[in-house]
Amino acid sequence: MKLLSRMIERRLELPPPITRDLAVDRDLRVPMRDGAVLLADRWAPRTGAEGLPTMLIRTPYGRAGMFGKAMALPFAERGFQVLIQSTRGGFGSGGAFDPLRQEREDGLDTLDWVIGRPWFGEAMVLWGPSYMGFVQWAVADELPPQVKALIPQVSESALTLEFLRKDGYSLEVPFGWGVMVGTQERSFPLLRQRSQNRRTELALRALPLGGADVQATGERQQYIQDIFAHDADDEFWARMDHRGRVAKVSAPVSSIGGWYDIFLPGQLRDFKVLQQEGKDARLTVGPWTHAEFNNVSLLEALEFGLAHARGEAPPERAPVRLFVMGEDVWRDFPSWPPPGYEPRRFHLRAEGGLSAGAPPEGEPARYRYDPADPTPAVGGISIAHGGREDNRALESRPDVLTYTTAPLDADVEVVGEVSAEIWFKSSLPYADVFVRLCDVDEEGNSWNVCDGLTTLTGADELTRAEVGLWPTAYRFKRGHRIRVQVSSGAFPRYARNHGTGEPIATAVELRAADQEVHHDPEHPSAIVLPCSTA
Repeated sequence: MKLLSRMIERRLELPPPITRDLAVDRDLRVPMRDGAVLLADRWAPRTGAEGLPTMLIRTPYGRAGMFGKAMALPFAERGFQVLIQSTRGGFGSGGAFDPLRQEREDGLDTLDWVIGRPWFGEAMVLWGPSYMGFVQWAVADELPPQVKALIPQVSESALTLEFLRKDGYSLEVPFGWGVMVGTQERSFPLLRQRSQNRRTELALRALPLGGADVQATGERQQYIQDIFAHDADDEFWARMDHRGRVAKVSAPVSSIGGWYDIFLPGQLRDFKVLQQEGKDARLTVGPWTHAEFNNVSLLEALEFGLAHARGEAPPERAPVRLFVMGEDVWRDFPSWPPPGYEPRRFHLRAEGGLSAGAPPEGEPARYRYDPADPTPAVGGISIAHGGREDNRALESRPDVLTYTTAPLDADVEVVGEVSAEIWFKSSLPYADVFVRLCDVDEEGNSWNVCDGLTTLTGADELTRAEVGLWPTAYRFKRGHRIRVQVSSGAFPRYARNHGTGEPIATAVELRAADQEVHHDPEHPSAIVLPCSTA
């Protein structure tokens, strides 16, 4: 354990520990109001632990082995006692596993239990990424005064709903997560991981998708069936939609996200609510994907969380700290979106150009989208293989259009919300429009910055498709070129559009479509970038 401690310390550049002599109380029984009992492990210094601030981490991924140690060690060695609890229905905790929808009641019961322990002092901090951040929002409007800070990372208050939009159904992340949590307690999970990933990749192409969970795991997975049966607007998800609790949080919040994270739009939405309500909140966004480990969340627990738990002021800093990609520097701002950036339209042009001026007359660009050979996802927003990648191979496909500026004669800095307006027509009523923003360097490499997709009905009539891209902070350097891709998919990140309008779980027919993108004075397709006014 001490060797692991030193490895974590060196890799993440953490301050020296107060102690490495820890004790672990395992399988503590935490009763819930319905009689279920959830299990938890308490990590604390062997001596002098009682009364230390408690860090609470509630997780569906288990609390033993390397995972539990990696979460607990950095904090238990540096001023916290750490309680890691397995959420309902997993890793020894009682009750049925009903992902996301049972965390409010269980979370409130857990808070009450912790406060009543003889070893509890006067302060608690809630910490954790992804699902472990979501459970913080589930109780945010009813926190006892002993909770002094929340530190959610790569997370938001309505997990899953962004994936299930009627106008853009994300497939890879919710399906892959359903497979993972459905199989994680089977024997030898690490040894099985490669073969499981292959089965999952094949299952994503299944027709119909309604049986893909059985193909991937050998048995029905209820969460996967639920995401196929209920879209984001369905009342079924009401119990896991905690957006209304954000404005009522009573403790300071430090929110940490990544530009290539799957939950970034929702996380920024939550932060804007905190700003509007005048809450004690700060935001940090780095150049990370969802699963990319970094030391910022650990340092925030020690500098922000521990300070609040001790009744001290954390180190002074701006409310918003962003990593500006392209320039690759951290920059401080007073708010999100930051002031000093105004929307600027870059128009698509018929010859493949991209410019701030109005587009001239020109014929629409055309391509054929075939769901039997769907346009693939390359980099971008993904858990397993996202982030920044060279897109030249993708852009060589006949089903991807590109529009590119001349080499820039000055840097262009873009920070904020990005959108596109694409005048689009399909030979079929049902179609998707995917838009990606890229930075083309002097060597011709095309690096993805951000992207987004919208699903159209009535696409066989010329329509203006409004596409929301992921927010970003990026500096396009002098001599580089700004590029926009337009296509009709990014599979398997987004479910392929069958062209038939059938429900995703039962669709079996695949219909190819001929697509048109218009860019002329009457149909000025454009990407809208929040550009610096300085």
